[in-house]
Amino acid sequence: MSPLVLHVVGARPNFMKIAPVMGALSNYPLRIELVHTGQHYDFAMSDVFFEELGMPRPDHYLGVGSGSHAEQTGKVMIELEKVLLERKPALVVVAGDVNSTMAAAIDCAKLCIPCAHVEAGLRSFDWTMPEEINRIVTDRISTLLLTPSRDANENLRREGIPEERIFFVGNTMIDTLLTHLPRAREQNTLDRLGLSPKGYALLTLHRPSNVDDAHALTRLLQAIEEIAKHLPVIFPVHPRTRKRIKSFGLGDRIEKNPGIRLLDPLSYLDFLALMAEAFLVLTDSGGIQEETTALGVPCLTLRENTERPVTITEGTNVLCGTEPRRIIEEAERILQGNSKRGRIPERWDGRASKRIAEIVFRFVEGGGHLPIPEPSF
Repeated sequence: MSPLVLHVVGARPNFMKIAPVMGALSNYPLRIELVHTGQHYDFAMSDVFFEELGMPRPDHYLGVGSGSHAEQTGKVMIELEKVLLERKPALVVVAGDVNSTMAAAIDCAKLCIPCAHVEAGLRSFDWTMPEEINRIVTDRISTLLLTPSRDANENLRREGIPEERIFFVGNTMIDTLLTHLPRAREQNTLDRLGLSPKGYALLTLHRPSNVDDAHALTRLLQAIEEIAKHLPVIFPVHPRTRKRIKSFGLGDRIEKNPGIRLLDPLSYLDFLALMAEAFLVLTDSGGIQEETTALGVPCLTLRENTERPVTITEGTNVLCGTEPRRIIEEAERILQGNSKRGRIPERWDGRASKRIAEIVFRFVEGGGHLPIPEPSF
């Protein structure tokens, strides 16, 4: 029987990172199974991705749901351990920096099962971010560290990770974007929403530091309101953010602003279509920083730090913090036609998942031993 490679996903970004890897691995003599932890359980945030990305339905659904970081991590570890003991995979593949990712890596380490981390090595150097803790723990205990950019390799080397475990493969999110961009453009999303290309700004907010504090969210809203005087702002609202807007009493203020348009969470294809034709994107999402760089769309990141510096040094991203005056100044610069010009980072070429598949196959075929040669493409 062929060796089993188990993929673990739990939240929206995971699906976009893992889908192309599963597709590429289907060309090798391996058995592939998918575990959905259920960390995201809203249809628009989860199940719709299986339909749009062509991923197979999960072989195992853990149904962990919402909860504190400790509750989610603990539930995933308890339920995933049962699957790992039953299925005995040769390798587990995890992606990104969500609680499900760290929980799966810990289970693997405890059970002596090799784990491959897609998007390894990213660092914000901000220990107040739960994602930073998840990244560091996952990288420390994973066997194969599959990085999206050269700076990620350097981060891992500085932390003492052996070179034989580090592989610079590129960005699998860009694989997904390039594959599905033609379909996204056929969705007629802009027509359905009554929008014109380059005629709007696109906003996303979900990080706890931005939305869980009334003062912080209100300050960001001040900047968005000013930008909305000059350019309509389309705001697909994360469920977490919508709850905070309501609890802080900001609902009427936003909904009555003619320049700000609230939407429910969008499918991947609809969101990609909006992002590709936006004049400007404002976000606190790491993945969107990468996607806007790949699309050549100006991006303002509403955070004090980023784990994706390549989007700043090479891409279209500007890290402008959360001070309203700075956000407004940067937006005005773009509105005046002085947006930052970027380029596509190295190996963001749509072949990252193929490199990962070759590495995974060589590792499993070799009985889980290192070193293995890096792909030549």
